[in-house]
Amino acid sequence: MALWIVLGVVGLLILWIIGMYNGMVKAKIKIDNAWSDISVFLKKRFDLIPNLVSTVKGYAAHESQTLEKVVQARNAAVAVPTGDVAGMAAANQQLGGALRGLLAIAESYPDLKANAQFLELQTALQNIEGDLSNSRRYYNATVRDFNTAIQQVPGVLVANIGGFKAREFFELESKEEAKNVEVKF
Repeated sequence: MALWIVLGVVGLLILWIIGMYNGMVKAKIKIDNAWSDISVFLKKRFDLIPNLVSTVKGYAAHESQTLEKVVQARNAAVAVPTGDVAGMAAANQQLGGALRGLLAIAESYPDLKANAQFLELQTALQNIEGDLSNSRRYYNATVRDFNTAIQQVPGVLVANIGGFKAREFFELESKEEAKNVEVKF
């Protein structure tokens, strides 16, 4: 009888450990999925920028320094290796600043602000920025939950055995850069 109790307790302990391990795997997959969502919105943003620069260039060609900064920042962000969260955050911080400069130029050109293509691109950029912001928040929430689970007892024991490591947050260094690029109409 005592043997059955011991076997039952050991069996429940094994099932509990398996459940915790599977929960951590599930959380890790949620993080990867959330990062994939961010990557999709970043790609949309990257694809939109050449059209935006081209449209602005047609009205403000002499603003070449600002246009070049946007293109350079975009190219630097595109070149960040997949999964480099800190690198992507830094590159997008630079890109956000460059985009703010580009959109500030538009304020000086009433014809540009009235251009239908420019307005369409602004709307698309605004939508992408909102989606990106939401995706970044979701990603950071999944990272927070995962990191908490692998650092608390008893999860830390399963995490150490399973080789789970804390994940990086997608953080921007300055509060200004964390704001969406403001698109004015």
